[in-house]
Amino acid sequence: MKITSSRESFLRPLQAIIGVVERRQTMPILANVLLQVKDNRLSVTASDLEVELVAEADVDEVDAPGEITVPARKFLDICRSLPAESTLKFHLDGDRLILKSGRSRFVLSTLPATDFPVIDDINANLEIKVGQAEFRRLLDKTHFSMAQQDVRYYLNGLLVEIGSGCVRAVATDGHRLALCEMEISETIDASQQVIVPRKGVLELQKLLGDGGEVQLSIGTNHIRAHVGNTRFTSKLIDGRFPDYDRVIPKPEANLLMTGREYLRGALQRASILSNEKYRGVRLDLSLKSLRIQANNPDHEEAQDELEVDYSGMDMEIGFNVNYLLDALSAVDTDDVEVGFVDSNSSCIVKCPGDVDSKFVVMPMRL
Repeated sequence: MKITSSRESFLRPLQAIIGVVERRQTMPILANVLLQVKDNRLSVTASDLEVELVAEADVDEVDAPGEITVPARKFLDICRSLPAESTLKFHLDGDRLILKSGRSRFVLSTLPATDFPVIDDINANLEIKVGQAEFRRLLDKTHFSMAQQDVRYYLNGLLVEIGSGCVRAVATDGHRLALCEMEISETIDASQQVIVPRKGVLELQKLLGDGGEVQLSIGTNHIRAHVGNTRFTSKLIDGRFPDYDRVIPKPEANLLMTGREYLRGALQRASILSNEKYRGVRLDLSLKSLRIQANNPDHEEAQDELEVDYSGMDMEIGFNVNYLLDALSAVDTDDVEVGFVDSNSSCIVKCPGDVDSKFVVMPMRL
C-alpha cells in the first residue's frame, strides 16, 4: 500500500467520519479507521457497531493499492497539523504505516483490515430521494425531544415515518413531543416506520447540507443515506413507537398569540430563579395577559407580565421552562401560537398557520 496526495485528500474524509469514533472503546479496532485504496480512490470508514460512516476522496497517485486500519484521531491530528496544500505520502512497512510530508515523518501502528466490522448490504426494501435541506429541517425541528438513556429504549431515538406523499419525523421523551413533516412527490405502496438511534440522528444532521438530494434506503435492521461522497448507515431501534397522534391536543378556544422573542425573553428571565432541579414556571392566563412566575427552595421569586393576544378561559398551568424554550427555539417565525385545553392538559406550540410542525409540552404540578 503506497499513496501520494495532498493533505486535503485525507483531511476532508477524516473530518466527515470522525464523530463516530468513540474516545473510549471496548474493542481496540473501533478506535481505528479503515483505509481502502483502489483505482485512485481513497475510502475511509469509521464505526461504533451502531453507526457507520464511509467517506471517499480522489487521491493523486497510487503506487500500490491495499487496505489497513490506523488510529483515527492520531491520523486526523497529523493531517490537521500539516501546512495547507502540503503533499502527504504514506506506505505500509510490515505492521506500521509510515507517513511523510516535507521533513516531517510519522510512524503509526496498524491493525488488520479484516478485523474491522463493515456493514455491506442492508437489504433495502424502500428507497427514496429527498432534498437535503428539507430533510435536515425535519431533524432540526424534532431531535431535541429525543430521550437520553431512557429505560424505554424506543424513546432514545427518532421516528421516521415514510408514507405516500409525506415523510414525517417524531421524537418524544415522555414529557414533550416534537413533530415535523415534509411533502414528497414519490408514491409509496405502504407507509413504513423506523426508529433511528440518537447518535445516528446527530451524525446525519452534521452530514446534511443546504442543497442537493439525499438518497435514503431502509432495510429490516438498518437505514442508509448517501450524501455527496459520504455514506451513512445506522442500525435501527427494534421497538414500537408510541401512538403519537393520541397525545397531540387539539385546542380551539384557548389560543395565545404573541412575539416569539418577546415570550422567550420573559421565560428566560423567569427561569433564572426557578428550581434548578425541576425548572418549573407557572403561567397565569387571563384576557390579553400572561403572567409568568417562578420560585425556588431559597424563597426567591421571579415574575413577568406580558400583554398578549389571548381571549380564552382564565387558567393557571405549570411547565418545565426548558421544554418551552426548546419548543420556541424550533419555531422559525416572528410570532408564535400556543394552544391550551385546560390547566391539566398539554399545550401545543407552533408557527401561526403552519400545519407541518408542532411541539407538545406536558404540564407539571407546582
